[in-house]
Amino acid sequence: MADQTNLANANEKPELRVKTASTKLTENEFAELEAFASQRGQSVSEWIRQALLSEVRNPRNSATTFHVFTELVGIQLLLLNTLGPLIRGDKMTAEHLDAVLRQVQSSKARKAQELLNKRLNAEERTA
Repeated sequence: MADQTNLANANEKPELRVKTASTKLTENEFAELEAFASQRGQSVSEWIRQALLSEVRNPRNSATTFHVFTELVGIQLLLLNTLGPLIRGDKMTAEHLDAVLRQVQSSKARKAQELLNKRLNAEERTA
């Protein structure tokens, strides 16, 4: 029975790709994509197709990436708010550390979004 199913699947023609999704790129942007795809043994069009469909089919990637970035920003905030005083020789009380941790927890997502927005705005100005 399994052999018949495999045979039936083998005889099916793959669905034709008849739609196009396109964008304009600079020479440098295309060269970046070309190098990236080539490193993976793919054509630019195949890599773009896989990247687009992966993003659509697995939107968690973006959410997970933002979550990881937010945690990295939190670590950066924690280090900036604790190492400076310690290096200057100041003592840090448990209460002060708790306050810093609460402040980091409450502000890391906002700070992460601000950093991403700042970067996007800078990229748009240079484009």
